[in-house]
Amino acid sequence: MHFLLEPLLSPPVVGGLLRRLRQAPEEAWRSGVETAGWHARTVKTNRQLDPTTALHGALAREVVEAMEAHPLVRAAAFPRRIHGLLFSRMGPGEGYGRHVDNAWMAGGRADLSFTLALTDPEACEGGDLLLETPGGEERIRLPSGHGIVYPSTRLHQVEPVSRGERLVAVGWIESRIRHGEQRELLFELDAARRALFAQDGKGEVFDLISRSYSNLLRWWDG
Repeated sequence: MHFLLEPLLSPPVVGGLLRRLRQAPEEAWRSGVETAGWHARTVKTNRQLDPTTALHGALAREVVEAMEAHPLVRAAAFPRRIHGLLFSRMGPGEGYGRHVDNAWMAGGRADLSFTLALTDPEACEGGDLLLETPGGEERIRLPSGHGIVYPSTRLHQVEPVSRGERLVAVGWIESRIRHGEQRELLFELDAARRALFAQDGKGEVFDLISRSYSNLLRWWDG
């Protein structure tokens, strides 16, 4: 399953990130082809902040800490590590054609991918994220500070920008629960027990559901 983070970062925090990114010298932005898989290099045209810079390290820490603290990320993604943060910049004519993310990134296995919008939708034309799901293609256009988390197994693309500039942060999650169906079942079971607790308090049925949740988490963690 995929889910939205509405929002992940507050407007003041996003504004600070954007200000520092736009102050970065042009030579700090490198071709996105450098981080693409061999098959994706033919369809990727963007620029990415050099990951070896101190600026990248500081901004990446802010995003990772926000992801780690978000209750929906903890409840639905079961993150073991959040890694591979990239800050991507696209202008007119730039985009990222249809592809699937690599199974392994430099920081670990890619079970889930995420995109965090830094610029507002009005900042550019084009640049929509197209996500292929079992129910069909979904068009994603996020407000500034909002994010989407989706299985890294999904084919997706970013439409070319025709006007303005698109700035996003992207990264990956290695989950403690490798299989998406298991993550979804655990998420629903946890939601059910929390709703039951809110309605009736801690009782026998709540205890049984909690035991099942904990045991499944114990068995599937790996």
